[in-house]
Formats: sequence, C-alpha cells, structure tokens
Amino acid sequence: MEWSSAGLQWLVQGAGYELMLFASVGILLIGIDDLLFDLLWLSDRWRNRGRGTAPFACQPVDGTLAVFIPAWDEERVLATTLTRMLAAWHGEDVRLYVGCYPNDIGTLLSVSPLVARDPRLRLVVGPADGPTTKGDNLNRLWAALGEDERAEGMRFAGVVLHDSEDHVHPAELALYRAHLADHAMVQIPVVPFVTGGSRWIGGHYGDEFAEAHGKELALRSRLGVALPSAGVGCALTRSALALLAIERGGHPFRADSLTEDYEVGMLIGAYGLRSCFVDAITADGERIVSRGAFPGSVERAVRQKSRWITGIALAGWDHLGWLGVRVSGGNVPRARLWLARWMLWRDRRSPLAALVVLAAYGGLLLTGLALVGEALFGWQTAPTAATTRLLFGLNAALLLWRLAMRFHFTARCYGLGEAMFALPRAFIANVIAILAARRAVTLYWRMLRSGEIVWEKTEHWDGDALPAVRVAPR
Repeated sequence: MEWSSAGLQWLVQGAGYELMLFASVGILLIGIDDLLFDLLWLSDRWRNRGRGTAPFACQPVDGTLAVFIPAWDEERVLATTLTRMLAAWHGEDVRLYVGCYPNDIGTLLSVSPLVARDPRLRLVVGPADGPTTKGDNLNRLWAALGEDERAEGMRFAGVVLHDSEDHVHPAELALYRAHLADHAMVQIPVVPFVTGGSRWIGGHYGDEFAEAHGKELALRSRLGVALPSAGVGCALTRSALALLAIERGGHPFRADSLTEDYEVGMLIGAYGLRSCFVDAITADGERIVSRGAFPGSVERAVRQKSRWITGIALAGWDHLGWLGVRVSGGNVPRARLWLARWMLWRDRRSPLAALVVLAAYGGLLLTGLALVGEALFGWQTAPTAATTRLLFGLNAALLLWRLAMRFHFTARCYGLGEAMFALPRAFIANVIAILAARRAVTLYWRMLRSGEIVWEKTEHWDGDALPAVRVAPR
C-alpha cells in the first residue's frame, strides 16, 4: 500500500511539475511576444496623441460598388439581411451579388421575391450543387460581375465583402469610397452582438474582436504591414482583385482555402499594395462597424474556430509561406520584412498557444491532486527552486497584464458592465481554443489525405431577433 502511494505521489507530483514547467516557459515566451506588441501599440498611441484624424485629401472613388454575399442554407436570415442592407444604403450606387446553389431551394425561395422587386439585387446560381467552398462561391460572383461589366459596358469601382447575417452601417459605403481612392483594401471594425442568451460562449467573440480590432489591426495598419481581411466589413478595389485573378487563372479567391478572405488581404500586402483599417465615427457619435451574431454554443464555436486555425495557421502556411518575396522582386527593407513575418507568426501561433494552455490546465489539475495527497496521505512536497518561483511570478504578472488589456478593450467597445464578464470569459475562450486546435489538426490531416475541402459554414440566425446594441464610441 505504501509502495502504491509512493508511486502515485511520484507520478502526480512529477507529471504536474513537468507540465507546469513546460507551460510556464511557453506562457513566458508568448506573454513576452504580446507584451512587446502592446508596448509598440502604446508607443504609437503616445506619439500620435492629440493629433486627431487628418482631413482626407483624395477624391472619393466614383462608380458602382458590388457587394458579394455568398450563401448556403441561409433561408432563415438572408432575406432579412438583404432588406436591411437595401434600406441602409438607399440611394447608393450599389449592386448586391448573392451567390446561391441550385440545390438550396429554401434560400432561393426566400430571396427570389426581393430579386424580382429590386434591380440592385443580382442572384447568381452556380452550375454545381452545394456546398462547395466559400472561395468557390465568391469566384462565381466575380465571374458574374465580369459578365455584367461586359454586357453593360461599365466597370465597377470596388467589391465589398459581407456575410448573410451582417448588420451594415448606412455610412459604410461612403467610408469605402473615401479610402479606396488610395488604398487597395479597406477594413472596418467587426463588432459581435453580446446578448444574455449567448453571453458566455458568443460573448467571448466580442472580447476577442474588441481587442483584435481595437489594437492589433489598428497598429498593423499604421505600421504599413499586410493587413488580414475579416471577410466582412471589407472593401477591395476591382484592380486589386483583378491582380489576384491574373495570378490564379481568373479566380481572385482561393477555392481550396478555408480562410480565403485572410489570404486575399495578406497577398495584397505582399504585392506592396496599401491596405488600411479605419475605425471612424459619424457626426452623431456612432462607430461605422459591421455587426453580427456569432455562435452561442460550444460545438458551433469550436467548429468555427477550428476552421480559422486550419485556414490560417496550418493550410495558410502551406499557401502563403512567409511572404515578402513578391514585393518589388523582394527588395524591401529588412526591418519591414521581419516586422511582417512577426505578424505572420502571431497569426499562426494559435495551435502552440492552445498546447501551452492545455499543459497549464493539466499542471494545475495535478497540482490540486498533489495537495489532496498531502492532506490525505501525508505526501511530502519538494521545495520550489528560486528560478521556478521567479518564472511563476513573471507569468502571473503577464497574465494580469493580459486580463487588463482584455478588460480595457471590452470596456471601450461594450462598457464597464460587459468588461466584468470578459475576465471569466477568458477561461471559456481558452477551453474553446484548446478544443478548436485539436479539431483543426484532425481537419487539416483529413484535408491532406483526401484533398477535399468542404465549406464548414457558421450557422446563422435572424439578427433582428436580437436586442439593439449601441456600440460605444472610442
């Protein structure tokens, strides 16, 4: 009995210590990475304090804007979304391209009456049954746009990307026109709805987007490095998409990618074209943002995030490499090249971060079991080395810093009340990240073996059923 207890003690304490040591080193490295980025962001804010927004000097682009809305199994929300968009953009020179499939009868029946009534709607039904991939659907819309240009003898000014459940802002198109005059891509903030029904699962998206679009994309835009597209609330010049289409045999979007929007943004930066992230406020104090509802269950959140991890961190690495070589034949300043690669590393580190967090939670569990063993069986705890205590102390400080940053950005976007929920939601976000990383590896392995890629779309619901959310000004 004593031998069994001693063996169990060795296993629990030894495994717990090794897991905590591995996790502590990983958390320290990732924490330093985040801290350096935060310090760069704070430095940028300090240098630009009090300057405000410079008056825009370029003439806004004229011409019709095309809005691409790929759809599969969206009969519950698409008609409402289209009605909302047409009302918000009343009087705008815009045409909405809706991509559907011949076997998606529900979606076709839901939007056909709207298409018959409003000439600004263009229904594009592809030849193949769905679902294919979102990239393939977008390429069909691109082909339809080209057909319309040839038939009507005109040329579109740009393409706006949105999803089937998005809540758009009336001033969104005017903002795009102003900034597309000297940028190939414009991204506005994405602000998820945070409601009582999905406050804990869906709400963590609000925390993450508030920080990512309040700090990450804003700083990357000012640094002039490649800017990833969020796939919604994003506008691109027609010329930029034509450049990508030339490279890809007439198709600007990669049909074998799960994150074709992210890759488009990164390739635009690799070609040396300018992109910008614009967080603008109207005269009445409202931010110009794209809003939408995100998954409210663990299963759906894991499915969505595993698609993001697979497309960006795994398959995206295969598709994009480390970029930089397409810019002026590779003649770019070395500092800017390494800065761009640092941002790529930050985009791709999620599987490693999930592994580190899993090890940390496993180590905490075993540490708790060791404490139980001390109380029940009289296990002796080995003294902790000074270096280990220092490592734990640094990690604790970095954790508090991260939670403070998350609190700040959630409070800035949603208010102090919601920011209080952001602190416990950080644990939920970590659990979902661990489960999504595990599923992403399986999904990527399946893609490599079969060569088949299926559109793992997010299930959407009617956003009008959600309470109105006023987005707090910056």
